[in-house]
Amino acid sequence: MVNKNQYGFGSLVVVAILLGLLLVGAAGFGFWAYSERSDYKNNVDKKISEALAVAEDSQRAELQQQFNEKAKFPYKTYGSPPNFGTITFDYPKTWSVYIDQSSKSIPLNGYFHPEIVPGVQSTTALALRVEVVPSTYDTVLKQYASDIKNGKIRASATVPPKMEGIENVQPGTRLQGEIVSKKQGTMVIVKIRDKTLKISTQSAEFLKDFDSIVLASLTFSP
Repeated sequence: MVNKNQYGFGSLVVVAILLGLLLVGAAGFGFWAYSERSDYKNNVDKKISEALAVAEDSQRAELQQQFNEKAKFPYKTYGSPPNFGTITFDYPKTWSVYIDQSSKSIPLNGYFHPEIVPGVQSTTALALRVEVVPSTYDTVLKQYASDIKNGKIRASATVPPKMEGIENVQPGTRLQGEIVSKKQGTMVIVKIRDKTLKISTQSAEFLKDFDSIVLASLTFSP
């Protein structure tokens, strides 16, 4: 026969264990809460200063970005000589320009970059390159065929917005990827008479300006 007192004693043991666990948990929580409160009390000024510094840095960066965008206006306009197809396009007024028309292999070779144009042999990823070459459109495009095939460059048909619907304007090609060794950029190739225009940005940093300012305003005589 089972003694009822045994059940009572067993229940008391279980209750005692549960109460002990609750007390330990409460003590642990109390210690954690006290530590957090003490840390906040002792370091509140430092924490507030750090939070303000982060906010100020974020606001400063945002304001600088807004200033940089506004500084690009009003845009400047580049226009090539008629014998190069009367190419025109807008670009930010904060960009400097260097145009070389002395080479027979590249009759028109333009370099555009914010503030100062790097040297011709510089490895800097340029904001904008403009080249008119005395080769056919198909010949120029074939130079990128291998990179397109192996996936280093993506190709798609394109027509500059202002040239859509104009007679004799043929669709060009937009290339995206490693258009220059070790530089990820975007290039547009179009046929201009017996020559070919290559216009590109060598960095994603300038892609927005390339699309929304340069290409959006590009015109030429086909």
